[in-house]
Amino acid sequence: MNPYGRQDVLRILRLNGRQLRNWERAGLVVSKESYSFQDLAQLRKLRDLRASQVTYASIRNSIVAMRSVAGMENPLLEAVVIRDGSRLAFRHLGAVVDPIRRQFLFDFDQNANLLPVQLNGSRDSAPSSDDTEVQGLFFDAVQAEEAGKVRVAMELYERILTTAPDHAPASINLGTLHYNQRHYLRAEQLYRHATVADPNYALAFFDLGNVLDELKRSSESVVAYERALEIAPNYADAHYNLALAYERGGESRRALAHWQSYLRMDPSGPWANHARSQVRLILKEEGLEIVHRGHRPASVSTPKSLLFVAHK
Repeated sequence: MNPYGRQDVLRILRLNGRQLRNWERAGLVVSKESYSFQDLAQLRKLRDLRASQVTYASIRNSIVAMRSVAGMENPLLEAVVIRDGSRLAFRHLGAVVDPIRRQFLFDFDQNANLLPVQLNGSRDSAPSSDDTEVQGLFFDAVQAEEAGKVRVAMELYERILTTAPDHAPASINLGTLHYNQRHYLRAEQLYRHATVADPNYALAFFDLGNVLDELKRSSESVVAYERALEIAPNYADAHYNLALAYERGGESRRALAHWQSYLRMDPSGPWANHARSQVRLILKEEGLEIVHRGHRPASVSTPKSLLFVAHK
């Protein structure tokens, strides 16, 4: 149901037609003639961000990065938006994420209009003293990590997990530090722990897939990536890595579907050219041709509804 017309939106949000057209041209919203209540909420957030002088490019880049990192369809609606300097960060599942730097942050802005978030991601009226202590430790750990004090950060994350064993972001951050040091078995343990602590945390399954791939356990990595995509179907990076895993396993046609999915979600990302080249290579090797449902030839870069047909 779309109860709001275009003129209704302009009137309710006190926008002018030029502003809305600029947002559409910048790729921040889809051009429509009728809008749902959720569309209205998204436009209100954009209006407030632009009023605080956040640039079109910054908003667009942050949204695209969050879609890729967390697999969200619409980060402006699915997460709490926090301004982080000239960029945006997003509060999601009990942690603040900078999707461009791919780092967890901590927000101490007492003026931000945010509801307190418990460690398991549920909202409550006020954090407990234990929560406050853990949040402080998490902030210190992130700060130490950003300063290059890896050992200090690792010790702090370990303390967090002693106090709050189900703190999935601490598990993931500590796992990544071990991963970067090639302590793959310990990283696997921590990522698996995060998937148990929060079974709906797509990033935990994605990272688990990455470490399993490093351990040459390809079939297990495929299962982890597939689980990440069950949770977040629009997780572009998971599609990309799953395509790689399928290719290594000799399943080119399965890989093809995920290369195409990645390109639909991130057509101009840093790995898009590689994905396109893999699509062309598989099509050539498998003797396939991409056609629309109406059997018209289609571009490999912007597929909509596709069929793969053999032409050998």
